[in-house]
Amino acid sequence: MNRNQLIDHVARTTGLEVTSATEAVVAVLDGIAGAVAAGEQVTLAGFGTFEARGRAARTGRNPQTGEPIEIAATTAPAFRAASAFRARVASR
Repeated sequence: MNRNQLIDHVARTTGLEVTSATEAVVAVLDGIAGAVAAGEQVTLAGFGTFEARGRAARTGRNPQTGEPIEIAATTAPAFRAASAFRARVASR
């Protein structure tokens, strides 16, 4: 499912116009991204938790030459699914 399909789903299930559903989906996604970028966790009960996780600096290898390279520390977004979400996917 992509963003447009999600917007269509929200519009169908809520009875909203597509423009209102678009605004709602964009607002939710923007809110989640903004909070995670600010270092906050976003927890949606029964769905999961979005957070920023730090990755330590490390030594890697250039796959073409095999030469060691230093990979800088970074922060990346992460998602941890709630147990109800995992159970729903597993029962599929």
